[in-house]
Amino acid sequence: MWISWWLWPLVALCTGDQFRDEAERIMQGTPVIDGHNDLPWQLLTMFNNQLQQEKANLTSLAQTHTNIPKLKAGFVGGQFWSAYTPCDTQNKDAVRRILEQIDVIHRMCQMYPETFVCVTNSTGIRQAFREGRVASLVGVEGGHSIDSSLGVLRALYHLGMRYLTLTHSCNTPWADNWLVDTGKDKAQSKGLSDFGQSVVKEMNRLGVIIDLAHASVATMKAALRLSKAPVVFSHSSAYSLCRHQRNVPDDVLQLVNQTGSLVMVNFYNKYVSCQEEATLSQVADHLDHIKKVAGAGAVGFGGDFDGVSRVPSGLEDVSKYPDLVAELLRRQWTEVEVRGALADNLLRVFEAVEQVSDHTRTPEEEPIPLDKLEDSCRTKYGYSEAPSFHHRPGALLASLTTILLGLSLL
Repeated sequence: MWISWWLWPLVALCTGDQFRDEAERIMQGTPVIDGHNDLPWQLLTMFNNQLQQEKANLTSLAQTHTNIPKLKAGFVGGQFWSAYTPCDTQNKDAVRRILEQIDVIHRMCQMYPETFVCVTNSTGIRQAFREGRVASLVGVEGGHSIDSSLGVLRALYHLGMRYLTLTHSCNTPWADNWLVDTGKDKAQSKGLSDFGQSVVKEMNRLGVIIDLAHASVATMKAALRLSKAPVVFSHSSAYSLCRHQRNVPDDVLQLVNQTGSLVMVNFYNKYVSCQEEATLSQVADHLDHIKKVAGAGAVGFGGDFDGVSRVPSGLEDVSKYPDLVAELLRRQWTEVEVRGALADNLLRVFEAVEQVSDHTRTPEEEPIPLDKLEDSCRTKYGYSEAPSFHHRPGALLASLTTILLGLSLL
């Protein structure tokens, strides 16, 4: 018996190496596409987007979860880089800020062409895989970044945006965010307003993936039911395992299954364990749960690296993806299921979004009502002041009275 006792650790070690080796073999053919990485925000806060500074060199950047050597070690072959601007820019300089963050993503591709290639479609991702480069896509985090403008939405599409997170941690004038479900914010749109529905329809027409991370449950359900294409949760986890409102409840996971949509699991400790500490195994639990409720085709990775302060033990940076894949193999995930979670599920969703898109269709044009916008720092060009436009009869009478009084004083 004493022989078997000391053999068990050796057997476990060899088995662990076997799963790790198998993970690397699979990832050499199907590298991971991660749904959300906030490195561009770190480049802003640390270097004010000055990529030519010596300390900003992505081959040696040390203070972040992400750099080029770590990406290569993690077999990252596709990345939605987050173009993010905080909620306090809403009704101020959100559009300028988001343009700067999209610009820094493009400049990453220009400065490191041997590593990154900016792409805008599923074909480009597959080509990047063949070339051994990281397919770099723009994901705009927070609907406040379009400043309630369909024109801005279309402009960001032309600059490469391929998903838009409908809300961040604040309501927009047309969609409710997750804090509504905590009671910290009040519901304004009860999910999506009429203009919010126009945003979803226009995203379908353009071929922009709808991202429901950060959305309220009502917004999630409204978008899932309205969208003609599958949607994603670019960095969210399972509510049943961690009862945090940023996570996805089971009834929504059932809609995810019905619509062929995708949940890319977040690694932030508070969304994984609802505590300050978490482990790689607990992240795998979330992947298991989503697979069980929504199906193997609904699972992806959305680490949220460089956007969170605490990550699980075993998933300290982007180099650790093979360890998570090894854990899934240890849990008897099939190779097909693993390849799905790594990349194939996202590619399927992206291709479906592309198939639904139709640039020959007439764009959505109805602007958001002026009274839905905060106007302290806003001009009103396009909202006509002529009496025949937008004025109620009482307002028209008041305007005419003012004019007549002015004439009597001449």
